[in-house]
Amino acid sequence: MVRLNSPQELEKYRKEILSKRNPDQPLITVCGGTGCHASGCHAVVDAFKKVLQEKASGNGIGLRVTGCHGFCERGPLVVIHPKKVFYQKVKPEDVPTIFEETVLNGKILEDLLYDHPVTGEKITFEEEVPFYRKQKRIIFGNNGSIDPTRIEDYLAVGGYQALAKALLMKPEEIIREVKKANLRGRGGGGFPAGLKWEQCRNAPGEIKYLICNADEGDPGAYMDRSLLEGNPHSVLEGMIIGAFAIGSHEGYIFVRHEYPLALENIGIAIRQARELGLLGKNILGSGFDFDIKISRGGGAFVAGESTALMATIEGNVGEPRAKHIHTVVSGLYDRPTNLNNVETWANVPVIINEGADWYGRIGTEGSKGTKIFSLVGKVNNTGLVEVPMGITLREIVYDIGGGIPDGKKFKAVQTGGPSGGCIPESMIDLPVDFDRLTDVGSMMGSGGMIVMDEATCMVDVAKYFMNFLKDESCGKCTSCREGTKRMHEILTEISEGRGKPEHIDLLEELGWVTVEASLCALGGTAPNPALSTIKYFRQEYEEHILNKRCPAKVCRALLHYRILSDRCTACGRCAKVCPEKAITGVQKTKKEKGKPFEIDQAKCIQCGMCLESCKFDAVEVQ
Repeated sequence: MVRLNSPQELEKYRKEILSKRNPDQPLITVCGGTGCHASGCHAVVDAFKKVLQEKASGNGIGLRVTGCHGFCERGPLVVIHPKKVFYQKVKPEDVPTIFEETVLNGKILEDLLYDHPVTGEKITFEEEVPFYRKQKRIIFGNNGSIDPTRIEDYLAVGGYQALAKALLMKPEEIIREVKKANLRGRGGGGFPAGLKWEQCRNAPGEIKYLICNADEGDPGAYMDRSLLEGNPHSVLEGMIIGAFAIGSHEGYIFVRHEYPLALENIGIAIRQARELGLLGKNILGSGFDFDIKISRGGGAFVAGESTALMATIEGNVGEPRAKHIHTVVSGLYDRPTNLNNVETWANVPVIINEGADWYGRIGTEGSKGTKIFSLVGKVNNTGLVEVPMGITLREIVYDIGGGIPDGKKFKAVQTGGPSGGCIPESMIDLPVDFDRLTDVGSMMGSGGMIVMDEATCMVDVAKYFMNFLKDESCGKCTSCREGTKRMHEILTEISEGRGKPEHIDLLEELGWVTVEASLCALGGTAPNPALSTIKYFRQEYEEHILNKRCPAKVCRALLHYRILSDRCTACGRCAKVCPEKAITGVQKTKKEKGKPFEIDQAKCIQCGMCLESCKFDAVEVQ
């Protein structure tokens, strides 16, 4: 691999790469993201390699394993270029037919196309799939077209052009451009990135550190993971530009230990960037030195907090500290330190390439650009979606997500991860940006979005997330350590039928004390699941407490199973599976009609085995 000593040499090298590529030549891309890995994409890739070796050796047909395409619900995904024919749920046995019919002869295989959930129409091309149609993938878009282990692929789509441009600018000019674009941190806080850069650059001291936070701890969130896996060079490029603007020569990428593919691909990207002269000493002949080390996290949720993360890199226990002095002045090793998350850094090359004015036309007044969300839960199309700020929840859930499965009603959506808030159906037309989500008691967070349907119990949801948060509290603050435990205990009491009317007020009081008295944002936001569900679903809490009833029929201790005598056929199946022998009756035989079965409520432990075993819908849950 050559070493590039100037922006001109970089551009020349990029043109050489492009000259060897024929955009009209057939190219098979297979999604290699974690979601498609779980669906068996490796077997699909091996099947394509075998077919190409046997039938197309030397004829120029390409095969590329890319990063995550986002539509994880439908993996493994295969796209045939140049027409971008989109095949979903591909199996290894489909590969020979795809090759013969589509790659060689241009014939479309309808069985592998996406079916429109409303019209039933077979959709052929990737950009026409409803899941993608309303997205604006300025950060995530290249994931589906490049091999993350080949820097040449990133260069071919314009990679490192922003770095070449930035190195010819003054650091202050770069910071002004980022400030003008109003790029806000995508890690959860939403703090203006340009202002943070400026403060770090102006902080006293020659040694300054730069950190990428990839400790993505929210359950169900995997946006940063997929960017590092699928397009690691976009993150590196953003970091190098940021380091040049700030005056930093040493950087760290702090990655969760549970992200093996992300760790592997970012490691490959760093080595390739060094070899080409894009990282390390005298970057592109500019005289600027900057290098990056990888630091592995240990899995603690609190380590995503900036000061706890820095303590972990230093080899100390991952506990937050008071920020009387901000980390831009005294952070890692007590030096000025700038920390942004993966998605924030990936936005930087776009801003430098396209300009702040272009970037500012996307989004809302206070929240510019796009945001990548992890859309999961009770929604037909799950996966990663990149949407412009200001899009409504309705558009995300119904237009992109395809609505709620099995014809059920939408009930709520939780944004912002485990310490985010639950937003009710009445607010489904709420524009999604930093400020509007905060106004209604939730937050942007890192981008988790969990959809809930009518069969979801909001008390149970609050209990689930409080259980997670109490376990993840570092224990340093009494308010967080004890407050989250007590809140979980009260929610457990309510869900198990021992709730009291005063418990609701006590939950709110505990919540606000935890918010006000905790040192870091974990404690400051941990009560959100309880506070937001009480605010918008108070009646559901009252049903649990006053009527000892779970409207969603989720809280097992509050369920009552009853056998309907007019439907019971006396087959005896329910009695056979009941672990407590709480069901009695006379089983039907060839000679006798039998007698409907009954449940002894005193013995019933609400396990639900009778409901699951009955084939005649004779068991009712109240």
